[in-house]
Amino acid sequence: MDTIRTLGRSGIEVSALGFGCWAIGGEWQDADGLPLGWGKVDDEESVRAVRHALDLGITFFDTADTYGAGHSERVLGRALGKRRADVVLATKWGIVFDERTRTLTDRDDSPAHLRRALTASLRRLDTDHVDLYQFHIGDADPEHATLLRDTCEDLVREGLIRAYAWSTDDPARAAVFAEGPHCTAVQHALNLLQDAPDMLRLCEERDLASINRSPLAMGLLAGKRRAHQPLESGDIRSRPPAWLQGFGDGSGADPEWLDRVEAVRSILTSEGRTLAQGALAWLWARSPATVPIPGFRSVAQAEENAGAMAKGALTGEQLSEIEQLLGR
Repeated sequence: MDTIRTLGRSGIEVSALGFGCWAIGGEWQDADGLPLGWGKVDDEESVRAVRHALDLGITFFDTADTYGAGHSERVLGRALGKRRADVVLATKWGIVFDERTRTLTDRDDSPAHLRRALTASLRRLDTDHVDLYQFHIGDADPEHATLLRDTCEDLVREGLIRAYAWSTDDPARAAVFAEGPHCTAVQHALNLLQDAPDMLRLCEERDLASINRSPLAMGLLAGKRRAHQPLESGDIRSRPPAWLQGFGDGSGADPEWLDRVEAVRSILTSEGRTLAQGALAWLWARSPATVPIPGFRSVAQAEENAGAMAKGALTGEQLSEIEQLLGR
């Protein structure tokens, strides 16, 4: 497998695996005090993990202004330092937050907020441009989104961003952004347990990169979770919002989902792969457009995820076998 993929029609080259920077933002919350992070985090370990990932050939890092209420961007900017030019940097806008209290307060899909948010992200990331700027409100009004698409085109002309995308699980909304010449991707949920054939079809037809969030199903495909295993209180999976599947009522991982993982474990762990590496190999085999972005909080996780590239994609035969085992 080629370890480089092109970010849709932009021609921007990225490592076939990106790194998602939600977890390194640390703890933050919604207005009701419910957790939106992945628990406590060690910033120094995060910095080491980012730098180690760079050494292992990872060139694509995806964050959002709201992760840790600005904290993820600050940590990532510090970790990249003088190596900023070696990477393709993606962040997102649309969620409003209080950086002091680390609380999500609102959403704002106005063109004015788009510009304000970009200015703030550039400052936190310590850079003069963002390579891929992504709209973070997945269910926003598609008609209104045309204004944001036009504003993004202005930002490309101004040299503040190179390309843009919508982070949404709705192919119809993604198609609205895809009308813009510099829209080059969709970020959407995709993993072995949650396929997205319609979105992949759109990506392949419109020459968009499919940036895969939740590629390890929030840890279920990493082999670290057991049924009803409690999670720390600051972890979003301990009190999951409606959109977060696979974690039942907050009592830990859903046994049915874990049974599905067990059903395909032997295929995923073939050729000496870890379970997580097999799940990433499935994504690469699923479509030539995919760029999975697993999260990480440690050097060890960075190393395991990056190691998937050397093992490559699953075969077509293995894909078919997995579909049969999952009864799809």
